[in-house]
Amino acid sequence: MKLVRFTEQGRTRIGKVEGDQVVDLSAIKGVSASMRQVMTDLPALRSALQGAKWPAFALADVTLEAPIHDPQKFLGIGMNYQKHADEARLAGIPIPTSQLWFNKQVSCITGPFAEVVKPDISDKMDYEIELGVVIGTRCRHVSARDAASVIGGYLIVNDVSSRDWLQKSPTFTLGKSFDTYGPIGPWLTTADEIGDPLALEMRLSINGELRQHSLTGDMIYDIYAQIEYLSSVMTLEPGDILATGTPSGIGAPSGTFLKPGDVMRLEIEGLGQIENRVVAESAHQA
Repeated sequence: MKLVRFTEQGRTRIGKVEGDQVVDLSAIKGVSASMRQVMTDLPALRSALQGAKWPAFALADVTLEAPIHDPQKFLGIGMNYQKHADEARLAGIPIPTSQLWFNKQVSCITGPFAEVVKPDISDKMDYEIELGVVIGTRCRHVSARDAASVIGGYLIVNDVSSRDWLQKSPTFTLGKSFDTYGPIGPWLTTADEIGDPLALEMRLSINGELRQHSLTGDMIYDIYAQIEYLSSVMTLEPGDILATGTPSGIGAPSGTFLKPGDVMRLEIEGLGQIENRVVAESAHQA
């Protein structure tokens, strides 16, 4: 299923995408306005969600929101594709010798087609396409062998980053967490629809120019190793989002940073596409 949060006539609710339509699921018993809660209850709800056919709206007539707006955790891993690690080294970023995790504060989350605000206090705003893994089962101490069983679904993450603020904050959190720096979507594709999440093609373009192009299989630490590593430290909860790393092609090595008016388009095979226009902070506040 392709589960969404959508707004129609001023009301936001949970639905699923089928073809060019969104089926409203909000009337199903047990479905709340929170995708995190839906993920928690998905085993019990799945049959009813799959069987729902009505009411339905044209996809073009609704606004798609961030599929999960209230995760307890939004975590990202740094330098997890070898070519990206190499280009980061050229940009003066130290390369970790183990998994390097950071927080993206959940307040940065925004919709799949929402504007991204360039802060006045950052001159080095960059883009990063990433496969987002959504946890489906509360878990701790999960082995890599069993990690697939706790994945609820996948989505696209645009891990927008301010490189100058990454240097100011060694944990990366500040440079990753400006408001609107976490576009996600366009929907949450449940894990059963993705045959091999380590064989998906990823593409990011700026104003129509291809900048990033890779396969998810090029990760240094795959998604199962990531879950094993994280769950050895903390309990992972349904709805938690893991941004699993970006391939080469970011703007930092060449000094080609985002500016107002730029349009980022991100596509991952089987997951759809999202698109975000950059706007100046002053224009956004006006």
